Amino acid sequence: MAQFINKREDVVTEAIDGLLAISGGSLARLDGYPHIRVVLRNDWDKSKVALVSGGGAGHEPAHAGFVGAGMLTAAVCGDVFASPSVDAVLAGILAVTGPAGCLLIVKNYTGDRLNFGLAAERARAFGLNVSMVIIGDDVALPELPQARGVAGTLFVHKIAGALAEAGVDLETVTAAARRVAAGSKSIGMSLDTCTVPGSPKEDRIPAHMAELGLGIHGEAGVEQVDFIDARLAMEAAVSKLAAAMEDRSYVALINNLGGTSTLEMSVLAHELITSSIGARISHIVGPASMMTSLDMHGFSVSVYPADEAEIAALSAPVSMAAWPGVSTVKPVIVNMLPDGLTPIAPLSSEHRETREFIVKCCRILVAAEEDLNALDAKSGDGDTGSTLAGAARALINAIDRLPLSDHTQLYRAIGQELSQTMGGSSGVLLAIFFAAAGDAASSGLPMRDALKAGLARMQEIGGARLGDRTMVDALSPALDALGDGVRSAALAAREGANLTATLLKANAGRAAYINARQLEGHVDPGAEAVARLFEHLAA
Repeated sequence: MAQFINKREDVVTEAIDGLLAISGGSLARLDGYPHIRVVLRNDWDKSKVALVSGGGAGHEPAHAGFVGAGMLTAAVCGDVFASPSVDAVLAGILAVTGPAGCLLIVKNYTGDRLNFGLAAERARAFGLNVSMVIIGDDVALPELPQARGVAGTLFVHKIAGALAEAGVDLETVTAAARRVAAGSKSIGMSLDTCTVPGSPKEDRIPAHMAELGLGIHGEAGVEQVDFIDARLAMEAAVSKLAAAMEDRSYVALINNLGGTSTLEMSVLAHELITSSIGARISHIVGPASMMTSLDMHGFSVSVYPADEAEIAALSAPVSMAAWPGVSTVKPVIVNMLPDGLTPIAPLSSEHRETREFIVKCCRILVAAEEDLNALDAKSGDGDTGSTLAGAARALINAIDRLPLSDHTQLYRAIGQELSQTMGGSSGVLLAIFFAAAGDAASSGLPMRDALKAGLARMQEIGGARLGDRTMVDALSPALDALGDGVRSAALAAREGANLTATLLKANAGRAAYINARQLEGHVDPGAEAVARLFEHLAA
């Protein structure tokens, strides 16, 4: 898999220098590249307790992204998924520790425990006051005596960081860090493994499966489960957390493991809030990429039963962009539509033949969803099928509200429904088509002429013409031939749709941005939808 890196051996140092260059001078690093990679606050005067954390790279923005006032004083960075050396950790401790002492925050992995632990011993031999807290928040394997440290570590960074910034002594900061570490619980889930720079990708997780309880270094999870949707995925994750939670309020941290889109993370936030533990979640950190696993397409949820003082510590503002802040969970607020936009519903009426015809058309489009999406992926953004199927489902759901016995009002009602439920330019254009057809029908024009008037208005506003490689290339000839029957219209629609596969330039729609080589041989998906609709009606 291609990645935006140069040499594998330089990826960590170059990433650190990139972070430092855009820090505005707030961060610095120690000399000693590439063996010693320590990022530290550039304004540090050693007057307060220092917080040092770190570990292998690949979890960005952790840990260097959380260095700054109110969180970490220094981060010690190892190679990708590899603990930093004892000398690197010791260098970080010596660089930031003053009379107030230093707290090491360490995730529970053997390499980190050993290297940070030995560095602490050597620092104490220098006469420094150093304490250490080990984070083991992963609940994937509850019977394991040494749980892994994962994203719950960030609760410790933020709460201990706020205390240290306030000038609290080392003993108090350490006690708070240990309390938060003991109370933090986390679980992760992913649809795919991560890609380690310079190494082949491990295809461990089959299609349509998700791995529950995997580690932040790509370690195999506790089990692979069927993946159905976001709701069931979140429920599988929180069921593990629920076993470790009490009946009290919690702060939840929703972490992107690196390769999950912002849209997906917002859906997962919704599912967490409405999940079986949602009633116990009072505040949320994220969703955001905080403790990642390179490009892993997954998420993790961490929970901690914070009291008021700890919520205040989590909410204390910091300058680091990597910390997303804390939000209070509130019910969704819904405001009324402005005057003039609230739709006036037409009087519904029943007409069995019209109902059956509309439902049949809608089911044809729903059945074609995947095929049309695949076709659109070759010349657009891959959603034509979903857009049309979504509108079709909405019309089926609205069928009892439609004026089925009054075709003039029916055209207008369909246009109104599509304008509300169908996204993108196609929704607007079809809404115009049906609204104009309704206007034409009200003046006494028969159905075919009314539909042609709708097409003319749609072309006038949308700008598409025959030969522009759009649905017009199938719809226009179909309506022209409709006077000779539905079968003639179907043949004309198919001929028009097939013609679009020979058109090497689109003058409208998303395909206008695609080069000729990608368009050649592929039917326009909108034209294909029209052709299939008429073909099924003629069958």
